[in-house]
Amino acid sequence: MLIALLQLAAGFILLVWAADRLVAGASAFARNMGISPLIVGLTIVGFGTSAPEMVVSATASLQGNPSLAIGNAIGSNIHNVALILGLTAIIYPLRIESATLRREFPVLGLVMLVALALMWNLDLSRIDGAILAGCLMLVTAGMVVLGLKKGRRDPMARSLAAEIPEGMPNRHALAWMAVGLALLPLSSHILVTGAVSIAGLLGVSEAVIGLTIVAMGTSLPELAAALVSAIKREDDLAIGNIIGSNMFNLLGVLGIAALVHPMTIEPMLLWRDVSVMFLTTGLLFIFALYRGNITRLTGGILFGVFACYMGLVIYQELIGRSGISGA
Repeated sequence: MLIALLQLAAGFILLVWAADRLVAGASAFARNMGISPLIVGLTIVGFGTSAPEMVVSATASLQGNPSLAIGNAIGSNIHNVALILGLTAIIYPLRIESATLRREFPVLGLVMLVALALMWNLDLSRIDGAILAGCLMLVTAGMVVLGLKKGRRDPMARSLAAEIPEGMPNRHALAWMAVGLALLPLSSHILVTGAVSIAGLLGVSEAVIGLTIVAMGTSLPELAAALVSAIKREDDLAIGNIIGSNMFNLLGVLGIAALVHPMTIEPMLLWRDVSVMFLTTGLLFIFALYRGNITRLTGGILFGVFACYMGLVIYQELIGRSGISGA
């Protein structure tokens, strides 16, 4: 168990660091090549927060652990909304002011419906993966067009562009890109191996490990970004990062994982976990769009839903194990 825990911890640390270095190097290189900082921010930096989920799910799919891959993507979305935004709002109530966010909520809803439709037959084929990846390209292109149209007046695009390193020479940028590209698959392999080992040692399903431990670990970049944005009173950015990350998780994480290897979906993941994802996102939509803010009370409600959901997952897993033992 100790070795598995060390693998899990080392995998998380290396994964987050490697993703950060890859994004820093790639964004600096693109900026040095004359690409608009807004475009770089909305694409490379935007993808960066979901890089851990993408690599972990792709690795899990390739290694024949589809439940871990899907659980990571769905679980990360639930963690992002219910845990991260819930806790952030409890600490710093969030206001919604940007018209950009008001347009992004319906897009996220549409993305969720597309993902649900493709998962409905309990299978994600390579064709399904291609559809999801194609939708990701369309969503990204739309974000770029909107960002260029609004320019520096859009706080989200401005903040993303500000994260691009300045003054980094190309040789350093290329070196960090190489380091990130080398360590991302290695760290994700270590993480997935540790996660699968823990699931076997504890006698729990890989889906539960993906929905809980792995999803929480790969959501650390979003947690850090949300807290920093809230402290700086960049409320739209805190929520916008979560919305964008959830889109990338469904389109990019699931899409790439399905392209790597077709996946079979456990029925439980569909009716329980996807349903909770819709519930938490729906609550966020109501609080943000109609009330115009996420107060400490509504943040507490989101966190309460998360706690109940975690309790349900653990309870059902224990009941399932008891049933197996009794048989």
